[in-house]
Amino acid sequence: MREADRLTIDGGVPGLILMESAAAAAVERLLALADSGSRIVVLAGKGNNGGDGLAIARQLGLRRPDLSVAVILVAEPADLRGDALSNWEMLRAVGATPRVVSGESDWNAAKPALETADLIVDALLGTGLSGPARGLAATVIADVNSIAGRGRVIAVDLPSGLQADSAVVEGATILADETVTFTAPKPAQVLLPAAERCGMLSIASIGTVDDLIESLPGGQLYLMEARDVAPYVHPRGLDSHKGTYGHVAVVGGSAATPGAALMAGSGVLRAGAGLATVITSRSAASSIVAARPELMTVPAEELPDGSMGPDSIEPSRLEGKDVLVAGPGIGAAPENTALVRGLLSDVDLPTVVDADGLRVFPLRGPWTRTQPLILTPHPGEMARIAGTSTAAVQSDRIGVARTWAERLKAVLVLKGARTLIASPDGRVVVNPTGTPGMATAGSGDVLAGLMAGLLAQFPQKPPEQVAAAAVYLHGLAGERAASRLGEQAMLATDILESLPEAIAKIHGS
Repeated sequence: MREADRLTIDGGVPGLILMESAAAAAVERLLALADSGSRIVVLAGKGNNGGDGLAIARQLGLRRPDLSVAVILVAEPADLRGDALSNWEMLRAVGATPRVVSGESDWNAAKPALETADLIVDALLGTGLSGPARGLAATVIADVNSIAGRGRVIAVDLPSGLQADSAVVEGATILADETVTFTAPKPAQVLLPAAERCGMLSIASIGTVDDLIESLPGGQLYLMEARDVAPYVHPRGLDSHKGTYGHVAVVGGSAATPGAALMAGSGVLRAGAGLATVITSRSAASSIVAARPELMTVPAEELPDGSMGPDSIEPSRLEGKDVLVAGPGIGAAPENTALVRGLLSDVDLPTVVDADGLRVFPLRGPWTRTQPLILTPHPGEMARIAGTSTAAVQSDRIGVARTWAERLKAVLVLKGARTLIASPDGRVVVNPTGTPGMATAGSGDVLAGLMAGLLAQFPQKPPEQVAAAAVYLHGLAGERAASRLGEQAMLATDILESLPEAIAKIHGS
């Protein structure tokens, strides 16, 4: 984003104009929240974020003289530079008298103003922060968070103390009720736990051209929106039949875990695929079809423990199928892994590999594939693939997902809060939907089936886009289930039952 701003300025739009546009966007939100006579305190630092705050104070005072606007500059005026200095001078020129805080004694005298403020504008530290906030800034941030009865805090661009490119919360960080950011979200605003500090996020255009942002080098990061999912839930043609929407094979399940294959197959059908066949161990097949009669089953030879081994499935069983799901409930024994390895070697279909099927990796194969491969690890499975710890995966989710998608030449769906969908070319999509209630057994099986069901219906779409749409719908269905049942009580099958509501919501958005 800093590079985008620089190129915009080099292209002829002065930085002062960008700052004025940013301030105007924040002012619109503040005016929507303010009543006549509202007391607003603007906390400004010495950098460009502080310059935004000074411009906000000036615009508020000029547009709404009925408001009480106080400005606290947490810096010496002599330390201001560039556009921030220009806005300091313009603020003084319209008659404002900001309070200057250069030490803790100054701050102790100034901070009582926050106790009676209706709105507090956080413009202390912006996107340039590297490492935790220190010194007086850290003291101010901690005091703002602790003031009893404080007003609503509106952060400008980024809550002070957050590091724009990191999900990690380190040191003192403003706990904002709302954040108004500019042009596009920053990683800290969509990745947890940092995103929790931002409150409600709104994104304002300030004049940077979208094409310029897209042209910047390096891996692109995207945030899913409902409109991105709409192409995958459009109305069907009147001459449709079940063959129109594809046939998915689910290879999984065992005597001990038939439910995983059942939920994956049910996810296939709930996604809208025309046909779903579950190829499973002989002892699991009858319970699966009894629970979901719409599913077809193919009983396979099984090992003594009731799971499938390397010779359980002839490749001919997969003839006429359009998509393969491999792994849900298949078992963790080496014989089960050998079955998945054989499928990836012998069957060149678009394939979703989930659960114990992921034990085939980190090896790329000896197989040669022309069809898409989608892997859906949770953080623990990702740690095993990458040969690291779960904590290491969680501390660098984007980096890990991007690295291993490229290394394995697969679409990698790193599940968890704010699931990531990484492509081999370096693009990463962040999914914003979901709820902690989805942290329950079977949720991933439903997602694998849902993903395969969409792949079967949209074979011409890029697989990473299909995968992202499935993740978004899955999370949205989880939110609908949690709203009815609560996060603690919901089950994976409740996500399945809520998929029609999620699809209807996309239709209406």
